[in-house]
Amino acid sequence: MSYYFKFMDFQNLSTEDIDRIIEMAWEDRTSFDTIQQQFGISEAEVIKIMRKFMKRSSFLMWRERVQGRKTKHTMTSPSQRFKCDRQDKPK
Repeated sequence: MSYYFKFMDFQNLSTEDIDRIIEMAWEDRTSFDTIQQQFGISEAEVIKIMRKFMKRSSFLMWRERVQGRKTKHTMTSPSQRFKCDRQDKPK
């Protein structure tokens, strides 16, 4: 774990960005790669955001739901999914 990641405080992300990251992370067919392309944050950072901004029980439910889910990783997902207009919003 890098020094930066350990003390990352997400100040470079707006409230709307954080809300959208959480929304995309909950979506079954939105991959972590898509989130990284749009917001420039890794899967580990998405997990950190989810842990910080969600209730513990909600975070644990989400982690159980996404662990091992093929659609959360583009390389293992055979689906070619339609992108919502909100996924390509400019920064």
